[in-house]
Amino acid sequence: MSLLIKNGRIITATDDYTGDIRIEGEKIVAIGLAGQGLPAGSGSSTDAGGHGPSNGSRLPANADTVIDATGLLVFPGGIDPHVHLEMPFMGTFSSDTHETGTRAALFGGTTTVIDFVLQTQGHTLHEALAEWNGRASGTAVGDYSFHMAVTDFNDRTRAEIRQMIEEEGITSFKTFMAYKGALMIDDRQMTALMQEVRQHGGLVTVHATNGDMIDYLIAKHRAEGKLSPRYHYLSQPEVTEAEASGRFADIADYTGCPGYIVHLTCEGALNAVRNATRRNQHLFVETCIQYLLLDDSLYQEDFEGAKWVMSPPLRKKKDQTTLWAGINQGLVNVVATDHCPFMWKQKLMGEKDFSKIPNGHPAIENRMELLYSEGVHKGRISLNKYVEVACTNPAKIFGLFPRKGTIAPGSDADLVLFDPVKKHTLSAATHHMNVDYSGYEGWELTGKVQTVILRGQVAIDKNKCLIEKGYGQFIKRKKVGGNI
Repeated sequence: MSLLIKNGRIITATDDYTGDIRIEGEKIVAIGLAGQGLPAGSGSSTDAGGHGPSNGSRLPANADTVIDATGLLVFPGGIDPHVHLEMPFMGTFSSDTHETGTRAALFGGTTTVIDFVLQTQGHTLHEALAEWNGRASGTAVGDYSFHMAVTDFNDRTRAEIRQMIEEEGITSFKTFMAYKGALMIDDRQMTALMQEVRQHGGLVTVHATNGDMIDYLIAKHRAEGKLSPRYHYLSQPEVTEAEASGRFADIADYTGCPGYIVHLTCEGALNAVRNATRRNQHLFVETCIQYLLLDDSLYQEDFEGAKWVMSPPLRKKKDQTTLWAGINQGLVNVVATDHCPFMWKQKLMGEKDFSKIPNGHPAIENRMELLYSEGVHKGRISLNKYVEVACTNPAKIFGLFPRKGTIAPGSDADLVLFDPVKKHTLSAATHHMNVDYSGYEGWELTGKVQTVILRGQVAIDKNKCLIEKGYGQFIKRKKVGGNI
């Protein structure tokens, strides 16, 4: 099967031109300037965002399917490297499965997600992987990969690191500096894990907050009868994230292991990263769409604030300014979601005690449209920066590039056709995530996903899903480096 996309404005992390894209099977085979015919192309790009139109002999201008993309932007499929699908947490499970979550992601222009496998303390990494494979295999609609969260690093776990990287294609390992007794590892384990991961060409990511300090503040507020959602926020002040980010940076620098801070939220934590650059250290930094757009004032509203109970919590408006600046400065490399939805009845588990509210926020479907409307449309970031942080950098950091994250001959035909002027309103009544509220209810956006192509198949068109569960593939990833 062949597919021809004509007259679209093609945007990569480096390019911006009007052209045609020819797809055969699952791959892009050629790109040409609009109106000049379609030259042949082969191979794949190795630069930051594709190498623009190919040169060579002409290919046929017809195809089995032709899509006229006049007036539309054409982006690479989005990559969300931070999602939690059907994740066990606080006595319940996040409400999106790999089927509903990856389908919702496709509706929003995200064609590949990276989910987190959670090792259970006392059990092996392979046992955890088997559990997550059982949930995702044959059910995912969009493509997916896994990070491996290491919660119990010991000699047995150490022996599994090489196998995960070289045999399973799982090259990134998540660590938690909080949630003691369930997910948290100490600095001794962190150091040993980094040394092992570095040796085999992997990367260590971190939830960087000071768990001991947070646990103390939670206990203090509970003892004082301060139980509303606002005290979730007050139990995780900025210093808890800034301190842990600096400590993680120091350990990564000592071990020489590539490090990636997930969901960074605040000025203090980003300043810890800035300080690390003074010794020529390079840390990868991810923020999430909610930290760019929402702030702590939402916690003022009684239990309604539970909708935004997540860890780390929403911060102040000055932190939003810092994060947007960090994106343009190249310090913040990725905008993800930390998508971890819970139904309202699940949130009500903590109605009498903020510490029992399941932590998480639904955004897997909204990320690309929110980032365009609030970022590009409002002049905060450029179109190229948009693609860089939503598509290309995640692919390069996590070993998916150039198969994913760019528009180039040889790359997977994962594409988003995007209407840059269409206005629409976000609502739980119309979204496709398996959650009964929206963190952005009533937000009016400019720019909407019109068509999504996943590995050469039209997956979403005019708000309809055209592929079935099981179409999504597990993507093995390459070893990673320390640069993008």
